[in-house]
Amino acid sequence: MKFCLIVDDSDVIRKVACKIVEGMGHIAVEAETAEAGLRLCQASMPDMILLDWQLPGMSSMDFLAELGRVNSDRSPQILYAVTEADPHDLARAYRCGIAGHILKPYDRQTLGPALAALDKATSVLV
Repeated sequence: MKFCLIVDDSDVIRKVACKIVEGMGHIAVEAETAEAGLRLCQASMPDMILLDWQLPGMSSMDFLAELGRVNSDRSPQILYAVTEADPHDLARAYRCGIAGHILKPYDRQTLGPALAALDKATSVLV
């Protein structure tokens, strides 16, 4: 069972993602802001993170930079959720450490396989 952190400012998106993650047999934890997500990572680093590309307050890029500074013996697999596939933004996010991206809105048919790929990558890393 993996620990997946869902960082998104939309209550609806977080609830949908939680249902999908939990339906895959994983533990889902929600954060409404990047700051809250970072605090959760500092307390216990998740195996996977589903990260919204546009967050209030701290940006997702700042979150990724700060996440790299968290003292942990493991690095989570990060799935970046975007509403538009801007190549410059995606290239920057990949340079900052995301493992993959998915277009929003997503559903079980699109998010499930993307998370399964992260789950498989996480299993190889452990």
